[in-house]
Amino acid sequence: MYVAVKGGERAIDAAHDWLARDRRGPPNQPALDTAQIRDQLSLGVARVMAEGSLYDPDLAALAIKQARGDLIEAIFLIRAYRTTLPRFGGSVPVDTGAMAVKRRISATFKDAPGGQVLGPTFDYTHRLLDFRLMADGALPPTAAPEPAPDTSARPVPHILDFLGRDGMIEAAAPADTLPADTSPDDTPPRDLTREPLELPADRPLRLQALARGDEGFLLGLAYSTQRGYARNHAFVGELRIGTVPVEMEIPELGFSIGIGAVELTECETVNQFKGSRTEPAQFTRGYGLTFGQTERKALAVALVDRALRWDELGEDDQGAPAQDQEFVLSHCDNIQATGFLEHIKLPHYVDFQAELELVRRLRAGQEAAE
Repeated sequence: MYVAVKGGERAIDAAHDWLARDRRGPPNQPALDTAQIRDQLSLGVARVMAEGSLYDPDLAALAIKQARGDLIEAIFLIRAYRTTLPRFGGSVPVDTGAMAVKRRISATFKDAPGGQVLGPTFDYTHRLLDFRLMADGALPPTAAPEPAPDTSARPVPHILDFLGRDGMIEAAAPADTLPADTSPDDTPPRDLTREPLELPADRPLRLQALARGDEGFLLGLAYSTQRGYARNHAFVGELRIGTVPVEMEIPELGFSIGIGAVELTECETVNQFKGSRTEPAQFTRGYGLTFGQTERKALAVALVDRALRWDELGEDDQGAPAQDQEFVLSHCDNIQATGFLEHIKLPHYVDFQAELELVRRLRAGQEAAE
């Protein structure tokens, strides 16, 4: 704390007051409502939920407002709040095959089973400023979008399952992600939010870390894999966004009941694999799953996930950053990175004075020698 600065705690209180005034903005303007942030800045809300590991659009909107739009600060607030919540239990694994999709595309199959749903996306827009949004925030009636079709009653199959029927792609849950003496049915993955990260990490733990990781950092790593740093060119087998039900097992009842629904983005990539001593030539998978509509993040997670699997697939280590598990997992968390970087803004007077004296002695000794 800057208590040593002239003014002490009064200066800190004044800084907080100044922050609050800047957050509010000019009093002649209407205050920004959290419902507006939740509904109209939904992509920022989705990122805060994904990297904050807490699915609650209202709290994410509140955090964005409190942080003045600084998403990493908002993620920090959400994670801090998350630590105060009691844990009542865990849900059963969600079935993304039962997702009510609002966006679902494939870059590998033109006629995807179940059809392609473009959904709400910037992919096909012109990157030109729309000055109509400065007028009243709404598009003219002629440009109003038609209501989205109701897809909740017709879940669509996973596209890569059709490759799996012919044995052209590896199984969705490789056995090498689990200890040798266990099976997928009785081995719950470790919880990164309750246990510290240990290296080397198995794939479930890596995917947790990537899902919580900073989007920008992962985007850069994913881009590097496409530019030759890992020889990991991929195709998007499927990208889907939609709502899935969440169920929880109730011991007293003996079965699970629905407790809500969450919006998820799921991405599966298809990567070529020439085979190894134990595996035939086939396609392999990269996988990413994140809260909300966060497709850039999910795609980046899938690409980095596949790059980190080089060892278990018997591939050569190209020495690429995205293949280095320790480098990726130790630096992808933006809260840890922010905490370490921003702590150097705090007083380091004693440390600096010690180094200043050292430099002075070195210079004095050098001048005496000359």
